[in-house]
Amino acid sequence: MEFLQAIEHLWPARVLKGSFFAYPLVNALHIASIGTLFTSVLLMDFATLGAIRSITTEKLVELLRPIALGAFAFAAVTGLLLFSVQATTYAGNFAFLLKLGLIALAALNFLVFAASAHRKRSDAPPTAMRISAVLSILAWSGALLAGRFIGYL
Repeated sequence: MEFLQAIEHLWPARVLKGSFFAYPLVNALHIASIGTLFTSVLLMDFATLGAIRSITTEKLVELLRPIALGAFAFAAVTGLLLFSVQATTYAGNFAFLLKLGLIALAALNFLVFAASAHRKRSDAPPTAMRISAVLSILAWSGALLAGRFIGYL
């Protein structure tokens, strides 16, 4: 508990608490990065599932993977900043903990997906990649939904 209280007293948390513009700006950047991440991941997943056929899945993943990774990193940084404002409160919030768990699951799934994408394959993605795409959609959607519930629990 002392560690979480110490986080709330770090200078970034104090700036976010004391500025009229800082918190809303970081919050908006967090939402924008989540939107970019979610859209990139959904497009890669839909392509894997065969819903996008105008471009090969490999090309789409090659294009979107760096965007998704950059958006993930930016969402993590802005999320940590937002967490710092009320670390003790968020640490006990079920929706926040669920969100973190789903993000961890989605990130692990993304690593598995990325490793599978490098293997040679036929035109149709293997069943494991399709399962990974469905799991990705569910995990990221769940994380997004859990994130919206944080303020209400």
